[in-house]
Amino acid sequence: MWLKHLSVLNFKNYTESTLDFIPGVNAFTGENGAGKTNLLDAIHYLSLCKSYFNPIDSQHIKQGMDWFMVQGTFEKEANQDQISCSLKKNQKKQFKKNKKDYPRLADHIGQFPLVMISPNDTLIILEGSEERRKFVDNVISQTDAKYLDTLIAYNKILSQRNALLKLARQTGRLDLGLVEVLDLQLAEFGEPIFMKRQAFMADFIPEFNKHYTFLAEEAEAVSLMYLSPLMEQDFKTLLLQNLEKDRALERTSQGIHKDDLIFTIHGQMPLKKFGSQGQQKSFLIALKLAQYSYFQRKNGFKPLLLLDDIFDKLDDKRTRKLMKMVSDADFGQIFLTDTNAERIQYIFDEIQQEVRIFEVDKGAIDG
Repeated sequence: MWLKHLSVLNFKNYTESTLDFIPGVNAFTGENGAGKTNLLDAIHYLSLCKSYFNPIDSQHIKQGMDWFMVQGTFEKEANQDQISCSLKKNQKKQFKKNKKDYPRLADHIGQFPLVMISPNDTLIILEGSEERRKFVDNVISQTDAKYLDTLIAYNKILSQRNALLKLARQTGRLDLGLVEVLDLQLAEFGEPIFMKRQAFMADFIPEFNKHYTFLAEEAEAVSLMYLSPLMEQDFKTLLLQNLEKDRALERTSQGIHKDDLIFTIHGQMPLKKFGSQGQQKSFLIALKLAQYSYFQRKNGFKPLLLLDDIFDKLDDKRTRKLMKMVSDADFGQIFLTDTNAERIQYIFDEIQQEVRIFEVDKGAIDG
């Protein structure tokens, strides 16, 4: 699978631009703020119906305009598909495949998978467990449509239970019969999510270890572990035992919405506190490359790989190893950004890999 063509209209800092890509490596170069990352985000829209960086769609409309449109042509197994995403202010986002609207945006997820590696990924390490759950859910959802539906249903029931607990605090009365019904529903949707996450991590961790070892050459020992409250007790017992605590907190304190990934280095030292910026960067890149390998194995074709400013905080040795790895036959089409066109050309000349470079300057593209 690869993206042949991209056009953007009134998208972020672009008025109108069209680009044709090669199936291999495509690079966007230019000064910071020129709009390189915006092109990666446009590709992300075509794959996942949303921005990688900002969930508010209306904020991607070019200043002074009332709408934006992103269009692309994908080729997969000798078939071509036209994908378009458009938004007018104060209207619902429209998403089309070959000029036909999707009944649900969720129906598009996973058809044209991609992996994005960005400086924003440090949130996975530095922020709370929600960021790490989002990472896991994003990976599984792009290979399992049923998982996404189950997760949406779980979150809906969770919101209802939390609203009931909040109301009980205000009125002094809790409808235990309704709590029991909601608990059964949470368990019904939550337990399959837990089992899917557990199976995914068992498959994913060896891939992560392989990629990190290659990048770091075993310079430091790291580990990745999945934790869930459901590892200790079944869901219904967990909810029942914590009901009084939940009443006091006015929210559901236990469940798969509390699952987490534990990242450590040098034994059991938290990566967040004891990992250098370079080690954290290598850890994140290994996570995303493992995601890529997982997609390829599950889907039977290569996803897109988007690399945003990945040379920052990586030494030259790891940069060259990474570029050599992703330019190998195991990887497909790649899009990357960097401030230095000469550096990009030199790196890919050195590893004898073709690269198409687009020079970006304040929303104008030459390439």
